[in-house]
Amino acid sequence: MANCGVEVRGLQLATAGAAEMEEVHRRFAEHGVIYFRDVGDDFSPELHMEFAERFGSINVNRFFPRVEGFEGIAQVEKKPGDTQAIGDTFHADHTYDLAPALGSMLVAREVPESGGDTVFVSMTKAYETLPPAVQTQLETMRAVHSSRHAFGTGRNQRKSLFSNPEAATQDTVHPVVIRHPLSGRKSLYVNPVNTTACKLFSLSCVFTPMLWSSQGFTVCIEGQTPEESAPLLEALYHHAVRPEHQQRFSWEPGSAVLWDNRAVWHCAMNDYHGQHRLMHRITINGPKLAAAAPGLPGSLPASGPPVVVFGGGADSPGGPAYVRLLRSTMAVGLKDEGSAAAFPEARL
Repeated sequence: MANCGVEVRGLQLATAGAAEMEEVHRRFAEHGVIYFRDVGDDFSPELHMEFAERFGSINVNRFFPRVEGFEGIAQVEKKPGDTQAIGDTFHADHTYDLAPALGSMLVAREVPESGGDTVFVSMTKAYETLPPAVQTQLETMRAVHSSRHAFGTGRNQRKSLFSNPEAATQDTVHPVVIRHPLSGRKSLYVNPVNTTACKLFSLSCVFTPMLWSSQGFTVCIEGQTPEESAPLLEALYHHAVRPEHQQRFSWEPGSAVLWDNRAVWHCAMNDYHGQHRLMHRITINGPKLAAAAPGLPGSLPASGPPVVVFGGGADSPGGPAYVRLLRSTMAVGLKDEGSAAAFPEARL
């Protein structure tokens, strides 16, 4: 899978030996995503936990429902009567944590007959294809990430999908361009959308944002307000989801995916209404992040009061967020609604 990730078939994860695991670790560092097929009918929740622990300690999710008897496994489910789905916008997991998640491993327990694919985006390629002048600018910057507006007490939407809003108190500053702790490559580290206001349309199996939420996990560039940060951040979001950075994965029974949250975004497509989709997700703890630029601080707690994200999250054309998006992205070269060419001089 040339755009983002590598596929592995026939590896029985429950019985993988030392040599096989060494190869899995190598591919994980190199590609950022591993798509496993045919992991074995005996790949139980217990074995899921054991396999994930070969990469690091398990993060117990604060906000997702958990699989009964397994505190470290989050249950990601959409029932036939549900209209909402978890993770149906582009994002990375846990960027609001001081030591962000190394990765996540998702195992398919029940998949719909059609739909429910996951789209992955390489943030390493997104950085590498930026114009050199933009790369230089970004390497001097850090950004504020927060969980408050996504999962906190002020959240009015999707209350049934998440729990423990009082635990949403994380405010962290990370470099905008990190030096990846495994590959050593530079990667773009901004996180656009939590759970609302991202409208997607399909074009030859490629998904492009028409409207980004004003309430992404990355709330602003350090030293700027959210309003001041929006033009650059939104341009970066559009650039990241160019077709050549994306890979779409179609789930089958016996599929599992391991992805690196420091190197990729993901988006679960909510296009299987009336069907059941049940997935088990484990998140693996990781270290604090280092900046790509020498001398720039890495991950640190945010100082001062929490950032108040500006309003105007209108979903429809003509709304404040929509107008602001068009103005800001056109200013950096976004020509048409839905276009991903935010940087027309990008190196492709």
